[in-house]
Amino acid sequence: MKRTFTCIVCPNGCEIEAEYEGTEVISVTGNLCPKGKSYVTQELVDPRRTIATSVRVEGGTMPLTSVRLTRAIPKARIFDAMDVINGQVLTAPVHIGDVVIHNLLGLDSDVIVTKNIEKA
Repeated sequence: MKRTFTCIVCPNGCEIEAEYEGTEVISVTGNLCPKGKSYVTQELVDPRRTIATSVRVEGGTMPLTSVRLTRAIPKARIFDAMDVINGQVLTAPVHIGDVVIHNLLGLDSDVIVTKNIEKA
């Protein structure tokens, strides 16, 4: 099979064509740098994504704080991850870098706070 990708790794935005069978990558063309080949291979073999979302905060100056993952997780697990993250409620104060969930779903990625919320 053949598939075309627009690389998002660097500003070049290369149109990359990959030929593959299942998870075996046969050829990659169109990339201007090695990062493009790595990106396309990752997308075909084990696509991963990061999540940035928000979590409720009780007793704070704002009702929500932003959070993100420390590492990309398998794309197929995003909805499972969001179910766990959406169940979290923090108590103010919360600070940038606070770990909300350690080792989310056993995927070696933590959920951390990215916005300070002080106590009301």
